[in-house]
Amino acid sequence: MPKAFLIDTTRCTACRGCQIACKEWHDLPANATKQRGSHQNPPDLNPYNLKVVRFHEHLDDQGRVMWNFFPDQCRHCVKPICVTMANKAVPGSMIKDPKTGAVLVTEKCREMDEAGVKTVIKSCPYNIPRWDAEKKMLVKCDMCIDRVQAGLPPMCVKTCPTGTMAFGERDEMLALAKKRLAEAQKRFPKARVLDVPEVSVFFVLAEEPEHYHEYASFG
Repeated sequence: MPKAFLIDTTRCTACRGCQIACKEWHDLPANATKQRGSHQNPPDLNPYNLKVVRFHEHLDDQGRVMWNFFPDQCRHCVKPICVTMANKAVPGSMIKDPKTGAVLVTEKCREMDEAGVKTVIKSCPYNIPRWDAEKKMLVKCDMCIDRVQAGLPPMCVKTCPTGTMAFGERDEMLALAKKRLAEAQKRFPKARVLDVPEVSVFFVLAEEPEHYHEYASFG
């Protein structure tokens, strides 16, 4: 049975535990960072950050400052266009694992030329894959496939202290998303769940996607 994540942003405190846990589990080096006028750091996904907690600040209709946090990662799409485009460039360079639904980059990716890499990156509607020039590989969240295959949750889910993140069978996560949405709508009338038919990462938002991230939602 395919797996799925639930990310309930109404519970997120932007502790960035998920972001750090992902780096540690994948043994990724530190980024050189600096203050850019936002608490978000680093400013975007990169080869050393496969998950980034995005910060967005805006004024609501009553002039109140609103902070929204968005733990961004690969959506492990049900029909991943990145896999289609990657395999047009180099067959077998990306796969969708039939047991878990995880969208994965393989070693064959190293054979991809620059044009192929750019095509794959551009094809993603969520702007996720990044190019690691040192490893000569496309990189992105791999669902902690080694942990999942061992019966363990992804490291970001394991680390989350607030219940923002959950992981399990897709049907279970769909049911939990419906429950969390009903709870959220009691406080946030505009609450919604993003892109459920297309993806395996269900985001519960308190308000419109544009108040979170440019690529929060498909289309």
